[in-house]
Amino acid sequence: MIAIFGGTFDPVHFGHLNMAQQCVATFKLHSLYFMPCAIPAHKAAPGISTEHRIAMLKTAIKPYSQFKLDLRELKRSGPSYSLLSLQELRAENPDTPILFLIGMDSFNNLDKWYQWQTITSLCHIVVYQRPGQNCDVQGELKNYKQQAMSNDISLLNEKNGGHLYFLEGKQLDAASSNIRQALKKSIKKSELLPDTVSHYIQQHQLYQE
Repeated sequence: MIAIFGGTFDPVHFGHLNMAQQCVATFKLHSLYFMPCAIPAHKAAPGISTEHRIAMLKTAIKPYSQFKLDLRELKRSGPSYSLLSLQELRAENPDTPILFLIGMDSFNNLDKWYQWQTITSLCHIVVYQRPGQNCDVQGELKNYKQQAMSNDISLLNEKNGGHLYFLEGKQLDAASSNIRQALKKSIKKSELLPDTVSHYIQQHQLYQE
């Protein structure tokens, strides 16, 4: 199995790390790839440089042997469409199940993604739920959920893609947007950030007014 975790990671925080750890533990993975995007197709562009985001990611994942970086989206021009990355990964790994780890907020809006139904055929969607979040889907996305949802990991091992799995385990309420707002108002270290990331932010005076 290959696991991909995409996002802006602006900044990377303990919520991201917890989410990735839960995925690694649940599926007994050897590797999970953090895949930072360049120009997100569904969010505002990151407010800091790509170099800063990569540096923070590197220092955050260093203690975890299973965590690695995939920088393909940063090397591609134009918006970061997940479809393109998954098509590349599928071509590179034609016979391997791919897990695509996303948050519940992303899943609730999956039907707004570029060619989302093709995405769901290329990989298994693994959804992590933050405290206070609920699954709220309608129409074709609701139909996909009803048809694809599975809690049997062996089924995800048997097929390259097509299933939907809701990840259970320890939940941590952390959001990059809230952390950025807090950092703008105070130079105090956020308990939701690894010490190495906090140090990097202070050293480079990131997210300040």
